[in-house]
Order: sequence, then structure tokens, then C-alpha cells
Amino acid sequence: MDEERFASLKELESRLGYQFKRIEWLDQALTHKSFIHQTNTPLKESNEVLEFLGDAVLNLAVSHLLWKAFPEAQEGVLSLRRAHLVKRSSLAHLSKEIRLEGHLLLGKSELVDGGRKKSSILANAYEALIGAIYMDSGYDQTLKILQHQLEPYLQAEIPSFLLNDYKSLLQEQAQRTDAGSPKYQVLQEEGPDHNKRFQASVSVRGEVKGIGWGKSKKEAEQQAAKSALEAMSTKSQGPNYK
Repeated sequence: MDEERFASLKELESRLGYQFKRIEWLDQALTHKSFIHQTNTPLKESNEVLEFLGDAVLNLAVSHLLWKAFPEAQEGVLSLRRAHLVKRSSLAHLSKEIRLEGHLLLGKSELVDGGRKKSSILANAYEALIGAIYMDSGYDQTLKILQHQLEPYLQAEIPSFLLNDYKSLLQEQAQRTDAGSPKYQVLQEEGPDHNKRFQASVSVRGEVKGIGWGKSKKEAEQQAAKSALEAMSTKSQGPNYK
């Protein structure tokens, strides 16, 4: 690592309020795959694996913080809050708060294409950063850093347009994990014309994730998306911390 890169990473450390024991973790977290492909550096790795790890750590840590902040809240409310906090646009915003974009290593084509401003790249880099801190110091230190940065947002009101828009939240979740767009299907309808009920399902990567009922097709799809988010929340829950 040259002196200029080292100085750049130390500057970021000061904004994070955390000093890495192995600064190589931070360097890797900020290295996009396009840079590796362009430079063909065999000893340098991209941030993809750290991003994968950071996604899991982030979901657990945010769940932990929300549970502590809202101990009496129902699971559905906590799931909604978590989905809002970890969606792509939120992570990109957190990335910009610590000016992460200026420290990213990108390939020339990605730079020309405005990679430093892409929400997907910024969100992925933030996840990789969380993965890097976890690898460097473990869960407790990662939780402390996240709590400091997320504190202003944990108690914030969920935007009213998102309160019942489970489809948008599921779309964000699917995009964040590169699972593609959720697919909705009306399974059945019952009742007379003036009082019909519809049943819809939602699938991600060809697997049914949720089923819901509603008085319209749109309402049934929203309920299916809500069911999917709750199922995904239950599946990714970690241990209880008190």
C-alpha cells in the first residue's frame, strides 16, 4: 500500500472514530471488483465477500438496536423499521455521511460511468465496511459504531408513504441482495362482484415468499409482500440480547 492510499484510509478512520488493527481490511472494503479486473492484481481482493458478511452483521446489529429501542414493539413494526434502515438508499446515505465515496477504488470504466455516485456501489461499500470492522474487532465493536451512526435514525418516524407500502420495501430488499425483482401472481378470487376477495403470492428467484388476501388485487399483493418481509425477518433473526 502506497503512502497516499494509507493517508487516505487514515483520514477515513478519523471520521469513523475507529482505528483498524489491520488497515488492509478497510482497504479491501473499499476496493470494487472493477478495480481488480482492470489492474489484474493477484494479491488484492475486491469487497464482495466483506459485503456478503457485512449484510448479515448489519441485519443482526440493526435488529438488536431496534429491539433495544422499542422493546414493546410488535415484530411487524420492527421488521418495517429495519427494512427502512437497511434499504439501499439508506445505506448509500450513511455512506455519504462519512464521505466513503472519495476513498473507493474503482476501475476506469466505472469511474467514467459515475460509479462514485451510484447508490448500489455506495450501499455495497457500506456493507463491506461493516464486514471489515467485524473481521477486525468482532460484533461488539461493530455494534458500537453502528449505534453511534444510526442513533439519529433509530427513533425517527417511518415516512408515511412507506407505512403500508410493503411492495417497495420488498423491492429494496431484493435489489440489495441482487435477487432480482419480486414477481406477483393473483392465485384466486372469491365472493360476489360487490364484495370480492383476492389472494396473491409473491416470489423471489422463483420461490414463493409470501401469500396475502385483500379486497383488491393491489391490496392482496401488498399483504403478500408484508408476509414475505415478516418471513424473511424471522429467518434472519439472531439471538436475543438484553
